[in-house]
Amino acid sequence: MEHQLVIYNTLRKKKEQFTPLNSPFVGLYVCGPTVYGDPHLGHARPAITYDLLFRYLKHQGYKVRYVRNITDVGHLEADADDGEDKIAKKAKLDQLEPMEVVQYYTNSYHAMMDKLNVLRPSIEPKASGHIIEQIEYIKTILDNGFAYEKNGSVYFNVDKYNSAEHAYGKLSGRKVEDLLNTTRDLDGQQEKEKSYDFALWKNAAPEHLMRWPSPWGNGFPGWHLECSVMSTKYLGETFDIHGGGLDLLFPHHECEIAQSVAATGHETVRYWMHNNMITVNGQKMGKSLGNFINLDEFFSGSHALLEQAYSPMTIRFFILQAHYRSTVDFSNEALQASEKGYRRMMDASKTLEHISASMQSNVDIEKWEKDCYAALNDDLNSPVLISHLFEAVKWINSAKTGSLTLSALDLDKFRSLFKLFTFEILGLLPESESQTNEAYEKAIDLLLNLRSAAKQNKDWGTADRIRNELASLGFEVMDTKDGFEWKLNN
Repeated sequence: MEHQLVIYNTLRKKKEQFTPLNSPFVGLYVCGPTVYGDPHLGHARPAITYDLLFRYLKHQGYKVRYVRNITDVGHLEADADDGEDKIAKKAKLDQLEPMEVVQYYTNSYHAMMDKLNVLRPSIEPKASGHIIEQIEYIKTILDNGFAYEKNGSVYFNVDKYNSAEHAYGKLSGRKVEDLLNTTRDLDGQQEKEKSYDFALWKNAAPEHLMRWPSPWGNGFPGWHLECSVMSTKYLGETFDIHGGGLDLLFPHHECEIAQSVAATGHETVRYWMHNNMITVNGQKMGKSLGNFINLDEFFSGSHALLEQAYSPMTIRFFILQAHYRSTVDFSNEALQASEKGYRRMMDASKTLEHISASMQSNVDIEKWEKDCYAALNDDLNSPVLISHLFEAVKWINSAKTGSLTLSALDLDKFRSLFKLFTFEILGLLPESESQTNEAYEKAIDLLLNLRSAAKQNKDWGTADRIRNELASLGFEVMDTKDGFEWKLNN
């Protein structure tokens, strides 16, 4: 199959045919979560979007190195350089070490993504694990004249960058002169030469929990820096695709471009991709609006805005039914429609296995196959692909009644293609498999709850037996402050 994938390049504001830098190798970097709270629908959308891209690139025969970071330091409240680190703030509230917060919510994120059948990335680096590299990157930017140090903090000099015939704002379309009028008057702005300069390194106040030594004093890296550093560390100074949510377009990705050019002398990303937002009944999802629903609440139906529980595959199907660059609006009606559509597709998949071949076909499987690939090649147009799959569902139901026929050769090909597009590329799981996974997880939780009860009753023999038996089956059990966590080792 020819590689004809066309993707919308946010930087150039147009669709471009994708050609890898080092075919057949593809470097893909995606901004991952800041791990200070429960994963929610906003986390699910980029994870599923770039999972679709990851799956399709691999199907096309590329060897993909997919890097998705974990932000565990430097992401500040209100994204302001003088704000408080979100993880440090959560650690203070819960009276925990910051890395306890990080580990807990990283585990939670992984568990939810596994339920959604999102493939793990090739590499998942953490910002805190790359402090040395970030310091070296800052040194290079300083040496190149695009940053300045003030009171133990280091700031990127946006005016100096622009005067060197670079264009801060080229990704988002914003102009520097307009930023002067929109930058808020915040404490700490007096350190900067201009209000729109951004932090590469922040001096840590005595009470700040997360700090590292540097040439400029004890402090921590700016939020934007980690992605410039980790993407080029693992994918090289020029790589193929950088993805993320539209909310990261400015300032995060804009700052990434500026940092990378200032450090390397050239742009490091060839194609920028951005998925759009999820709204709730027309409003942006947010804790302050009372419409914030985390994924576990979707799966259990335990939120007041939910009329029922929605399975992980219903959520995945719901997200894939919209093009990744369009807004998705949550409502119970929309999710219930997705649930019905998903079940129709799964029922058809079962029916397809029991259809008998005929002497000849009265449908054009080759054209249908081309239409499916054309949808994927057109900027990952998953809703159009799904419409073609529903066309196939009608064929399957007609074949069941005998009003449509398929030759043995076409039937084998049709089964293979339906499985390919539905399960391997869209990443849906058969309903029985999804339900089995959920029941299996609940069974393990039940056993470990019995173990916890045995420990409380000082029945150490039963507690040890449960743990040892699970260990012999490959389960690793971790006792935590709040109970337990477990994983199955491969």
